[in-house]
Amino acid sequence: MPFSYSHFEISDRSTLRLATLPDFLLQRIDRDLTVPVNRQIYQVVREAILSQVLPVGMKLPSSRDLANELNMSRNTVMHAYEQLIAEGYLETRSGSGTFIADTVPDQIANAAKNSPVSSSGKEKSMLSERGAKLIRHAGVCELQWGAFMPGVPDVTMFPNKIWARLQNKVWRRSRAHLLTYDNGGGYMPLREAIAEYLRAARSVNCTAEQVMITTGIHQSIDLVAKLLGENGNKAWVENPCYWGTRSVLQSQGIEPVPIQVDQEGMQLLAPDLRNPPRFIFVTPSHQYPLGVVMSLSRRRMLLEYAAANDAWIIEDDYDSEFRYGSRPLASLQGMDTHDRVLYMGTFSKTMFPGLRIGFLVVPEGLSKAFATGLSELYRGGQISTQAVLTDFIKEGYFTSYIRRMRVVYAERLRLLTEAIKGNFGDAIIITGSDAGLHLALKLPDGCEDYLISEQAMKAGIIARPLSRYYMNPETAVHGLLLGYGCVPDEEIGPAFDKLAKIIKASIRKNI
Repeated sequence: MPFSYSHFEISDRSTLRLATLPDFLLQRIDRDLTVPVNRQIYQVVREAILSQVLPVGMKLPSSRDLANELNMSRNTVMHAYEQLIAEGYLETRSGSGTFIADTVPDQIANAAKNSPVSSSGKEKSMLSERGAKLIRHAGVCELQWGAFMPGVPDVTMFPNKIWARLQNKVWRRSRAHLLTYDNGGGYMPLREAIAEYLRAARSVNCTAEQVMITTGIHQSIDLVAKLLGENGNKAWVENPCYWGTRSVLQSQGIEPVPIQVDQEGMQLLAPDLRNPPRFIFVTPSHQYPLGVVMSLSRRRMLLEYAAANDAWIIEDDYDSEFRYGSRPLASLQGMDTHDRVLYMGTFSKTMFPGLRIGFLVVPEGLSKAFATGLSELYRGGQISTQAVLTDFIKEGYFTSYIRRMRVVYAERLRLLTEAIKGNFGDAIIITGSDAGLHLALKLPDGCEDYLISEQAMKAGIIARPLSRYYMNPETAVHGLLLGYGCVPDEEIGPAFDKLAKIIKASIRKNI
């Protein structure tokens, strides 16, 4: 039986008398445990002292007397006493014996005496106000796989054998620099490979020195907020937008300001323009979660506005590789002539989320500061994994895998669209169905998406409520986000049929 602190849980806080100490220990010592008995005695006495069950100044039985009472070797008790004395819990007085030492600082003891006892019996939350708000509005889902979890690729189709071979090759040539901390910015060969890929595939203007290797979008946002932001700064965010963006910004004391999204992307109105923010967060190539593409005129306006008002544009290009029926769109960063755009992406969608590697491209003038800041704040590592990814990209496996998965996801999109049309015809509007790993359904008036989502979860179907991606619930559009990336072809139709029954019941209820 493994050792557990639960064996030493002390619920009775009344102080012990000398005569009851042996019985107290016998109730809590388990001779069948693999933990030595002397260690158990040490733990029980230590916890009793910390919880003030054993009072300061109390004299303990001699090691001989306690050993006799416990029916064990004196050496066993002596070893426990010696450890407690060494750590300051007990003290010996020449000619007098062994006593409980006074280890409670005066200010703590006084504070305990003066602390009012809550009459309600409810403990005050240990979280800060900011922490409590973060947890209260968290958007994470307990399930991360299955129909219809949005934003998750099909990891079962990843070429594991190729990856394992490349990994073995890296470990065979492994050197100290692959096993230690990163010294700023990430593994340079990987930064070079990413820069080359982004220049060719996304029209990003960058050198390897401008590419920072992060653990993903969240860390990229966190780094930007810490190095370029101040507490109380404002950030324009698309409304609706990815919940993680809002959460990371708020955790850094930066206020997200919702800007409505229409068919051309972020819609900037005169009242918005009169109050320039510090940051502008956008997903111009495939808006998350609605899937619209930012128009060229809006892109140009945004770039000029940021340059004129000293604002930073953060471009999230999270799944731009997966466009169906058209070529991938050029990045916003590639149009920037004022160095106001920071471009970020991740391999979580193109490869697998557990890889935890993303990238942030910063203007040339910020590259040294960001490399230093990245190393200072996060102590980057996993250089050997970055080395494997470097070979995966340079040897052509990355682009061939994307081409293969683009075909797979396009077919799954087709199957899901057919299932939706088969159940609802044109009665439900579909958005974002030409790119990415998910689409959005806009529900008829009166349908509460979060209720449908809860009922779907009980039926084993994941359908994220669209309204939760809006900052203001009162003006939120109700709909469902349906991811198809990680759903096998043969499961898409049956899974949506289950969901359709729940949606239809909600529609009938509101007629």
